[in-house]
Amino acid sequence: MKVNPMKKFLPGLIVFFLSTYVLAQNRATPDTIPTGKGELIIQPILHGTLVLSWNDMTIYVDPYGGKEKFVGLKDPTLILITDIHGDHLNQKTLDGLNTQRAQFIVPQAVKEKLPDEMKRRAAAIDNGQTIVIEELEILAIPMYNLPETDDSRHPKGRGNGYVLTLGGKRIYVSGDTEDIPEMRNLQNIDVAFVCMNQPYTMSVDQAASAVIEFQPSVVYPFHYRGKGGLSDVASFKKKVEAAGTSTEVRLRDWYPQ
Repeated sequence: MKVNPMKKFLPGLIVFFLSTYVLAQNRATPDTIPTGKGELIIQPILHGTLVLSWNDMTIYVDPYGGKEKFVGLKDPTLILITDIHGDHLNQKTLDGLNTQRAQFIVPQAVKEKLPDEMKRRAAAIDNGQTIVIEELEILAIPMYNLPETDDSRHPKGRGNGYVLTLGGKRIYVSGDTEDIPEMRNLQNIDVAFVCMNQPYTMSVDQAASAVIEFQPSVVYPFHYRGKGGLSDVASFKKKVEAAGTSTEVRLRDWYPQ
């Protein structure tokens, strides 16, 4: 008796699409920001990981959590990494992704840890340096702990926060930073992703105070899992809104089950 090959193939195909659907459903709903040259789509992934899609660019920021977290998303054309720790530079996740078309923008300390094949496609930039890729400008800015000590978990100059300028919009990604003057002095930020998980980065109060000072148009609290569990991002939202600024606080699920 001949067996229709499609009958053998179909169950596996159904399982694949169902798995893809379930994984996609576990992600937060993407947001859309209009720019002067097309829409910017923001997809929260996990912890400090996000995907930005703009025109033909798909930008993965600190890909972490395993390849499964990115099922159904386009392969990266650009990968930004902020620091050397495993929730930012996660080699297992990078190895599971199709990064063949991707250029890496990283701090020098990260480049030194990449395997040779990825290292060849990596541009290392230091705090204060700018790189332009097509119509995207990337400025590396400091991210570090206070007070500055020799044994700091995040010493100044090793890692990068980033300000991306695209389509006339400025997007700030904090990286692992404390309440530093370089963040408070930011200007004209349209979208900010701000960390808050002591003892590694900022407290909720510190993050709210900084955001009230530099007043991004939209802020996403992210990277808010610490030793004590998840930070109280609802409290962060209340503090920012109570200050009477025009900043919109967007709470999204960065820790899906």
